[in-house]
Amino acid sequence: MTEDSKLYLAPGGPPRCRWCAAGADWPPYIDYHDQEWGFPVDEDKRLFEKLCLEGFQSGLSWRTILAKREAFRKAFAGFDFKQVARFTEVDVERLLQDAGIVRHRGKIEAAINNAQRALELIEQEGSLARYLWRFEPAATPDVLGQTETAASKALSKDLKKRGWKFVGPTTMHAFMQSMGMVNDHAEGCHSRAKVEAALRKFKRP
Repeated sequence: MTEDSKLYLAPGGPPRCRWCAAGADWPPYIDYHDQEWGFPVDEDKRLFEKLCLEGFQSGLSWRTILAKREAFRKAFAGFDFKQVARFTEVDVERLLQDAGIVRHRGKIEAAINNAQRALELIEQEGSLARYLWRFEPAATPDVLGQTETAASKALSKDLKKRGWKFVGPTTMHAFMQSMGMVNDHAEGCHSRAKVEAALRKFKRP
């Protein structure tokens, strides 16, 4: 770690966000940081996947969820929300027996509920992306180390009004970091400038 503890320095590697230390021995974790986390997303299925996985992460580590992501994709029909919205209690019981995912009834039922709510939202707003990107802050404040923001509280409040579950402000902050709505790569992290460049080129829905 550096003196200010904002960066992680692996031997021979570039500076990265300090949370990379938790997966320094697992290349997919580092790849996720370098190639995915913080880069803007506007594809509805990917956004739904990120929303679901952040909900499943509640109380757990992201490394745990990332290690199970392929199993989650298989279990939840590739996070095709049109299919997930049709899941029944039979599917809930099937998922509760799936050792590859997080077997938490409340979170599983929330994912199915949220797929149904996603269809309603798309009918009202045109797309998940169009709706979600409305909550992008006008400027990215220095929120490194914070677990929620005014923007994540606003998104959480609106989704809850629409009937979504497991979308608290802390979970929504993590989601907004992941899908690129805010660039929370630490100053000095080698990915920060790449994300900034991607955001400048990104056309908001």
